[in-house]
Amino acid sequence: MLVFERVYTDGLAQLSYLVGDSKAAVAAVIDPRRDIDIYLRMARERGLRIAYVIETHIHADFVSGAQALAEQTGAELIGGRSDDYEFELRQVSGGENLELGQVRLQVMHSPGHTPEHISLLLVDSQQGEEPFALFTGDTLFNLDVGRPDLLGDGSERKMAAKLFDTLMNGYLPLGERVEMYPCHGAGSACGKSIGDRQQSTLGNELLFNPALREQRSEKEFVDWLLEGMPEPPRHYTRLKKANVKRASMDGPALPPPLAPQAFQVIAGQGDVQIVDIRSILAFGGGHVPGAINIALRNEFINWAGWMLDADRPIFLIGESNEDVQQAIIQLYRIGLDDVRGYLRNGMTDWQNAALPLSQVGEWTVHELDARREDADVQVLDVRGPGEVANGRVPGAKHIFVAHLAEHLGHLDREKTTVTYCGSGYRASIAASILKREGFRNVVNTPGSWLAWNAAGLPVENN
Repeated sequence: MLVFERVYTDGLAQLSYLVGDSKAAVAAVIDPRRDIDIYLRMARERGLRIAYVIETHIHADFVSGAQALAEQTGAELIGGRSDDYEFELRQVSGGENLELGQVRLQVMHSPGHTPEHISLLLVDSQQGEEPFALFTGDTLFNLDVGRPDLLGDGSERKMAAKLFDTLMNGYLPLGERVEMYPCHGAGSACGKSIGDRQQSTLGNELLFNPALREQRSEKEFVDWLLEGMPEPPRHYTRLKKANVKRASMDGPALPPPLAPQAFQVIAGQGDVQIVDIRSILAFGGGHVPGAINIALRNEFINWAGWMLDADRPIFLIGESNEDVQQAIIQLYRIGLDDVRGYLRNGMTDWQNAALPLSQVGEWTVHELDARREDADVQVLDVRGPGEVANGRVPGAKHIFVAHLAEHLGHLDREKTTVTYCGSGYRASIAASILKREGFRNVVNTPGSWLAWNAAGLPVENN
C-alpha cells in the first residue's frame, strides 16, 4: 500500500517527502532538511526501512540533511550527475528506476534551476503503470518556476533555456492529470513569486501559472523569466557551496544562558553578533546597545541568512528559552551554527541589573506623513527595488536593507532617520543597524507601507 507523507518546514517554506510501500516496509525520503529526526520518527512509527535518500538538486536555500539521514539509516544516497559533489553518492540519469515494493520512482533529468537537477515520477502498480505524480524539486512550483540564476557564473540565459526545454518537452507531455509536488511553497526565494498551494497538477499550472499559460518561444520565455529577477539572498551562495561538501553530523544544541553582566562584556566586543529576536515593538521600547533586531516570525530564517555572518559568533536575546531554542533550530537549518549563548531571562534580567538601554522611536504612518518634509527628517525606504518601483513615500530615499551597512555614507547621521518597509519588519532591522552605527535619532514605522496605503496617504511613483 502506498505511503505518502509531506513535511513542511516553516520559514524555509520547504517541502520534503517520505514515500514508499507499507506492505514491503520500505521508503524513500526526498529533499530532507538538516534536522532529520522527523523522518526517522515517521519511518519508525510506520515500520518502514528508509532505503533511499534522494536530492533533487544541490540546494542553495537550506543545509541538506541527506548525508546525515543516509548515514543514520544505511540508505543509499542519490542525486543528479555533477562533478561538484565532494562526497560519495549514487549519481543517476534520466530513465533509471528506484524500486519500493509496488511503488516506483522513475528519475527524470530536469535541468534549468541547476544543471544536475532531477525530478521523480511516482508510479503505484495498484493504480496502473503510468506515473500519477511528479516531484518537481525547484523546477516547477504553484504559479511559478525555479530561478535559473543561482550559479552566479553568467549562465542565466543558458539555464533558463534548459528550464524551458524541461517544462515544455519533459513535464507537459506527461499529461494534465499528473499531480505536482514541489520542494517549496509561498515565501521561498527560489522563485519569483511562488503560489500558496503546496501541491497542484500540471493541468492547473497550465491554466494559472504564467510560465506555462502563455505560449512563448524559447527566447521569449528566457526574456520574460529573467526580467525583474530579484537579487538572490546573500546566504544562497554559501549554502550551495556547503551542500557539495562532506556534512557535519552534529545537531543543534542549546548554548548556555549568560548573566546580564557577562552578556554586557560580550556585547561590547567587536567580533560578535548580538541578535534580538523579540517583536519590533518590544525591541523599539528598549534593547541591548549594539543589538540587531530580527524578530522571530516566519521571515526570521530568510533575514537571518541575509544579515548574519556565518564566520562570526552569535548571541541571542529572546522573550523565553523556547523562543531561543526555536531560533537556534532555524539558524541551524541555514548553517549558522556558531551560537555561543543567550541572555538569561531576556531583557527582564538586563533591566533589573540597571544596565544601559537603547531605544528606537516608533511613528505611526500619520506621524510620518505629518513630519516627512521637516528639514531635520530623512525618510528611508528599505524595501527591495521591485517593491519601490510600484510606489514610495514622497521624498523617501531608497537603500535595500541588505545593503544598508555598505551605504551609510549616503545618509545624514545627525538627522532623524525614519525607516519603513512593507510591514515594519525589515524597517526594524534597518533601524537597529542605524542605531548600532551611531545615528543620532532613529525611528521605525510599524505597519509601514501596508498601513500607509490603508490610510490613503500620498504615493510617489517612479
